Amino acid sequence: MLKWIIACSLLSPLAVQAQETLVYLSPTGNDANPGTRAQPKATLEGARETWRRNPGKATTIILKGGTYYLDAPFVLTTADNPQHQHFTIKAEPGEKPVISGARKLTANWLDAGNGIWKTSIPAGITEMDRLYVNGKLQISARYPNYDSSARFYHGTAADALSPARIKTWKHPETAIVHALHRAEWGGYHYKVTGVDTQGNAILEGGWQNNRQMGLHPDHRFVENVREELDAPHEWFFDASGHTLYFQPENGKKPSADIAYAATTELIVLKGSMEQPLKNVTVRGITFTGNKRTFMLTKEPLLRSDWTIYRGGAVLVEGAENVAVTNCMFDEVGGNAVFVNNYNRHVRVDSNHIYRAGASGIAFVGSPGAVRSPAFEYNLAVPFSEMDFTPGPKSEDFPKNCSAADNLIQFSGEIEKQSAGVQISISNAIHVAHNTIHNVPRAGINVSEGTFGGHLIERNDVYNTVLETGDHGAFNSWGRDRYWHPNRRIMDSATMANIGLTKLDILGTTVLRENRFRCDHGWDIDLDDGSSYYDIYDNVCLNGGLKLREGFFRRVHHNLMINNTFHPHVWFANSNDEFTANVVTTDYKPIQVNVWGKKVDNNFFPDKASLEAARQRGTDKNSYVLDLQFRDFKKGDYRLKPSSMPGKITYRDFPVDNFGTRIAAYKKLAAPVPLPAILLSAASSKGDLLEWKGAKVKNIEGLGERSATGLPDEKGAYFVTVPENSDAWKAGLRTNDVLLKLDGQPVNSVKTFLSVYQPIAWRTNLKAVVFRNQREQEITLANK
Repeated sequence: MLKWIIACSLLSPLAVQAQETLVYLSPTGNDANPGTRAQPKATLEGARETWRRNPGKATTIILKGGTYYLDAPFVLTTADNPQHQHFTIKAEPGEKPVISGARKLTANWLDAGNGIWKTSIPAGITEMDRLYVNGKLQISARYPNYDSSARFYHGTAADALSPARIKTWKHPETAIVHALHRAEWGGYHYKVTGVDTQGNAILEGGWQNNRQMGLHPDHRFVENVREELDAPHEWFFDASGHTLYFQPENGKKPSADIAYAATTELIVLKGSMEQPLKNVTVRGITFTGNKRTFMLTKEPLLRSDWTIYRGGAVLVEGAENVAVTNCMFDEVGGNAVFVNNYNRHVRVDSNHIYRAGASGIAFVGSPGAVRSPAFEYNLAVPFSEMDFTPGPKSEDFPKNCSAADNLIQFSGEIEKQSAGVQISISNAIHVAHNTIHNVPRAGINVSEGTFGGHLIERNDVYNTVLETGDHGAFNSWGRDRYWHPNRRIMDSATMANIGLTKLDILGTTVLRENRFRCDHGWDIDLDDGSSYYDIYDNVCLNGGLKLREGFFRRVHHNLMINNTFHPHVWFANSNDEFTANVVTTDYKPIQVNVWGKKVDNNFFPDKASLEAARQRGTDKNSYVLDLQFRDFKKGDYRLKPSSMPGKITYRDFPVDNFGTRIAAYKKLAAPVPLPAILLSAASSKGDLLEWKGAKVKNIEGLGERSATGLPDEKGAYFVTVPENSDAWKAGLRTNDVLLKLDGQPVNSVKTFLSVYQPIAWRTNLKAVVFRNQREQEITLANK
């Protein structure tokens, strides 16, 4: 054996290369070539026979720089690697190959008037989903026009589907409708199939959300309508006339280099639970140009709010020991990477995912692996018919897989019920060191407790829930086997047998050392029965932490800046623990009569907050803590030596180990919006808080009372509200004094934030302001 090891170590590079099949590709190559560096092949399909002739060897496919346009998704199966040798598809070092789902066209532009140009399209092309001109993605003709500053869908309008507007469309049946869910829990998408006798659109679709409530009355837009082509970068394809219309930015004749999205998946790595595809790596490739998938997103995911499309730019199914690493996903149409059904040791790491149409990375198992599944919030399998066998029914789900060191930006471009990382019907998923920001809903979402055991650590998740509400930067549901829509039935069943709550749980899910920020909900939101969690050493920057219903959650050693603990509707025997946490406002309980196993040894900002907790029967041994952070404005939340609390047990929080560790990705990430001031530590004199772009402070002295006309010093004084700030868009103006919010009095800046934070997820808030020497009732558009 020793001789064999020494012999292997002495092999020359040429000898090692002989153990491996190398195939080179180039966009300018030819599939008739042998696939050498000097004579590369042109396509992955063309290279297939080369590696299949050498089944006993490792295989490396090396892509030279340039764009590879696919006629169909490239599918790699167990037949391509029957002996499970290492199989790699990678970039030539120093080069940037692009795999595109678009198809190129030759344009012969003719002037169509009003700054619009047209070109004929071959008759065989019957639809276009996305158009690229000179390699840049353009905008399907839409109403209202694209507005990069708009919160929802880059611009929405209540009259987008009004009969009056529809009357102006010669062919309404081309229109596509996008709208928020009525409760802002994701979105809906429809095709217009016709118009009824009252002039209303007849819609097909709306299956993209598993909690049906209908379209939002205001936040909707239409696209793919010829009459709405009226702005730069907009286009429309007239399939019946085989004509493409386009309005360039400067009105000049556009480039002849055009392409349209033609495929959905780009690379599919496909095995099965019985015959898994093994030992495959995809490295250093850019993926782009594929179709959007919003009309394919229709399969309900158990009783979460989600439906899903089981596909992505890279789809991994039935695989073991697979890696998708160091790749770029550039405005892909749907999910970037989808890990589907049976998978083991699949890692998705060190990728940059930019403006994915749906989720960044999804791990989703088969409902067939779940015992007694139900598929909608209001449905349940009767206990008399339930399978009470613990654990999964089969192994057809992702397990021991990971997502690490990825930069996920602006995902959910069109599909709002999406996440940076989505987990459903999976076990032991490791989500670590990802930077996730500017997403419409959760940064990390766990759809249900099947099958738990995940480790979620050291992620940096911020600018989340930007286009929806009632959600979290980290969000989970727990509507598992025991869950019942009738709370009385569920109370009775779990009191009689608390073991029901663990039937679908293979392990505790751990959230540790993450930094979360949410501005329209909670930083950490464990909703509807989320159970068996251990949550510690997390920094919550804005929205606090919520536990709704559920069992056996242990929350300890977390820091909640400018917010607090939100316990909602607990079970009598929840066994929850909330200990050694730092809150900076009073708790915000809703319908909590029994406070779990233990709520104690926590740190409060003042005596009033601690006393309020004690009056509810908690926190007998908790403390008031003078929080003197080392550098609050820079996010260093370690305590200064002068603030260390003597004999009290206290440990500092992590400050510099969040998010991706890749230097290039760190430079590309948006800045983290750290809080500018700690409200509980602010003095009553002169402190200015920045809130949605406005400067707000307490009313102080006769001068400010006189300037505003107030009879006393109560209220939150908006000293400056710049035009186009979010505070201005909400309806506030310079010199407004906010006196009431949601029916509750606002006596100071601190009470304003205390009232606002629990309802931050709501879109419209009733308020009373003192403006122009009198009280006025207004509605704040909480955007």
